Amino acid sequence: MSLFLGIDSGTQSVKAVVYDATAKKIVAEGKAPHSLISGLPSGHMEQHPEEWAKAMDDAILSALANIDKSAVKAIGVSGQQHGFVPLDGEGKVIRPAKLWCDTSTMEECSLIADALGGQMAAIDKIGNRILPGFTAPKILWLKRNEPEKFARLRHVLLPHDYLNFYLTGEYFMEYGDASGTAMMDVKSRGWSLEVINAIDPCVVEYLPDLSSSDSPCGCLRKEIAEKYGLSEQVLVSSGGGDNMMGAIGTGNVRSGVATASFGTSGTIYAYNDKPVIDSNGEIAAFCDSTNGYLPLLCTMNVTTVSEQFRKLFSMDHEALNTALNSVEPGCDGLFMLPYLEGERTPSLPTASGVFFGLNQKTISPEHMLRAAVEGVTMGMNFGLRRLRELGVKTNEVRLTGGGSRSEAWRRIIADAFGTSVVCMAEDEGAALGGALQAEWCFRKQSDSSLEIASVVEGATQLDESTRLEANAESHAKYQEMQTFFDKLTRSMQPIFDEHVAFKS
Repeated sequence: MSLFLGIDSGTQSVKAVVYDATAKKIVAEGKAPHSLISGLPSGHMEQHPEEWAKAMDDAILSALANIDKSAVKAIGVSGQQHGFVPLDGEGKVIRPAKLWCDTSTMEECSLIADALGGQMAAIDKIGNRILPGFTAPKILWLKRNEPEKFARLRHVLLPHDYLNFYLTGEYFMEYGDASGTAMMDVKSRGWSLEVINAIDPCVVEYLPDLSSSDSPCGCLRKEIAEKYGLSEQVLVSSGGGDNMMGAIGTGNVRSGVATASFGTSGTIYAYNDKPVIDSNGEIAAFCDSTNGYLPLLCTMNVTTVSEQFRKLFSMDHEALNTALNSVEPGCDGLFMLPYLEGERTPSLPTASGVFFGLNQKTISPEHMLRAAVEGVTMGMNFGLRRLRELGVKTNEVRLTGGGSRSEAWRRIIADAFGTSVVCMAEDEGAALGGALQAEWCFRKQSDSSLEIASVVEGATQLDESTRLEANAESHAKYQEMQTFFDKLTRSMQPIFDEHVAFKS
């Protein structure tokens, strides 16, 4: 029997799964929470990396409690993308990590982009725009706002890299997660000295060498192996960002399948064997964590929006489903721009939520709730349509995240997307992806030609009872609504910017 540990370190907790490669199923799980730092200024989102490590310890020990530990062969770690973990020369954390959802670096984005010749020039040079969610502007923010801490900086890691470092003592970074730093040219798979020099030339010395995604990071440190009751020979794979690991965990390792995550934030992405560069900069040109590519859209407002309204109207999840079904598609002309946290795609960091079309009929909890869910879904569909325009084929969309558990919401997704949608039998896609990548890495030590698709086959199961096909009539209506939704968003952009003065 061969067991593989998969870890998913998210914004709220760390999850651990134990995957039995022979039975091709998860046989144990563990979970432990960690928290955001409270009381920070608006736009600042930070966490203590040491808390991730402690939560990972707890989650792993819980998952291993009743498992034959001698059968564990390797560990794969998934982590939230883009976070900046600054370490000194001794590997100590200098300050809390700034997270993917931190939007405090708008000025630094402009400074880096200007040094490159503008955002369109940035796309030409590295394949991506310089956005506040990415890692590069966070490093420049440290230099400009906390120079004494920047002077101590000697190592730059991403969240999952930090956990790999905790496990192995190795400074390591693979292509997938690195492509979300805005410091890597996705076409050449190398660090961009132009971007790095726009931050500070010394930063290139603080970045690990880039490694392929099938390379092991290392083996467990002695003290970690003893803590977990595992062998020091347990391999730690390269790991990857949560979206890259989610792709593996949903079987999205071949062309034709897309994954859409309707969680706190939203992502939609599809495997491609060549880089997909969006000249508009709306789709992120990421690498995946299987040595392929993962063009991706990210939105910041998904179940955060639906949950706010569900709680506002004192509904449980069953009542939410009933409310969504009680209103026809289109909500009698009510639209919501669901930008409660600003927005990443389209890039609207100053945006707010907007209802358009309120009247005596539509000012009801049911209308407002459905308009919010439709708005979130059209935000995601914006990305799916753009992926298709860029030539990415998607015959099926596999759904994960809390939003997909609602049958009424799945119906909205299918009709808005105009395609077949289905949920996964195992919803812990990123953790399962970590375990599957760990198995791939372990087995490649003796079979260098092994493809990850053969490892994934049979391990990722669809829940066919959740499959829905698009209704042609409803899809036609959502296409018209999407055009209006996009137009309304564009028209509001200067108003959002002007409104900033009233928020402070």
